Amino acid sequence: MWEELQENVNSAGVRLLIKEKPVSVKGLVFDMDGLLLDSEKVVKRSWDHVGKLLGYENFGDHIYNTVGFNLKRRTEYFKENVDPNFPMDKFAQMTREYYYEIADKEGIEVKKGAEELLEAAKEHGCRIGLATSSRQAHAEQSLKRAGLYRYFDGKVFGDTVTEGKPSPEIYLKACESIGVDPENAVALEDAPSGVRSAYAAGMRVIVVPDLVQPPEEVKPFIWKQAEHLGQAVELIWG
Repeated sequence: MWEELQENVNSAGVRLLIKEKPVSVKGLVFDMDGLLLDSEKVVKRSWDHVGKLLGYENFGDHIYNTVGFNLKRRTEYFKENVDPNFPMDKFAQMTREYYYEIADKEGIEVKKGAEELLEAAKEHGCRIGLATSSRQAHAEQSLKRAGLYRYFDGKVFGDTVTEGKPSPEIYLKACESIGVDPENAVALEDAPSGVRSAYAAGMRVIVVPDLVQPPEEVKPFIWKQAEHLGQAVELIWG
């Protein structure tokens, strides 16, 4: 499906450019929040609101350090960086209620190019998987509300894995769920922890930044970067 030029050095010390064997793209695996859905901004609003009620100012700013984390990892982060006795259960319940209050009133927008890419994947015979750090109940409800649930052949959620991103577990299981080897699948991500996760699973990664840009240490793990998901159609299939 694509070819790349890889630099190498022969025995005489001559620099060569070697064309890699084309790789067949048989599957795409998507993150959800901040990639398919413009939901991270709503999460930040809910954190600011609830954080203030619990006595924490500007609490939403913590999202910049925890994008892509599942509930387990975020709990660890809050207890280590905010308060050892941070009331995570109460915080999670209150933010969940406020998030859905906003979603019911204002809706959660589908990100630009999402449906275009999903349709293109189907047209090219690709299997489509989901690898989201969100809980299964939340993710399924969100995708159904957005009209995207029907596209997915396999789904893995933050509460159905032992280790969250950047562990490769969620992407390995997502590839398994759609019956595609990681080397033949492309991951779509917005978060640094997700990029690390997919790369560690042996996948090629297209990043579409949302709240945060990929830091320098993550850039070597990125195959391509796009401004929106619609651009990925050209990046993958030319």
